[in-house]
Amino acid sequence: MESTTTENNFFDIELFKGESLSHFLGRFRRQNYLTATQLGKITGLGAVIGRWEKYYFNPFPTPQELEKLAGVVGVEVERLREMLPTKGVTMKPRPIRLCGACYAEVPLHRHEWQFKDKMKCDRHNLGLLTKCTNCQTPFPIPSDWVQGECSHCFLPFATMAKRQKRY
Repeated sequence: MESTTTENNFFDIELFKGESLSHFLGRFRRQNYLTATQLGKITGLGAVIGRWEKYYFNPFPTPQELEKLAGVVGVEVERLREMLPTKGVTMKPRPIRLCGACYAEVPLHRHEWQFKDKMKCDRHNLGLLTKCTNCQTPFPIPSDWVQGECSHCFLPFATMAKRQKRY
């Protein structure tokens, strides 16, 4: 993936279909050497950025907030809206969930894994993981996923699929 710069001199980051807002924001911040606090100041959204990375969408992002974010990250507002829960769908901020088989195919956190009623991966018919299959450490928020591995024992997320239970 090739990066380009926007008017704000930030590297553009490609947004992947189904990617969670938390994962995208973490990738954007790392590519541009920013903290959540710095991104909050640049966008004028303050601590809201950190809340969104943790899946706290109460109050729900306003169109104006999404426009401010879009102006900095170089992604259309409509694409950002797709990363948010739709009306009637509740997100569960904890525990962070993961399908190792999906992650092996495309290394990203999918926003649908955090839907309150989502307990399995429909694509692979596997139960979603909530902690490392090796050391049982809960997964950190997706914005902190740098290498795609357990933050405690360093087991790659992709290899965890071997221990996911079939539904």
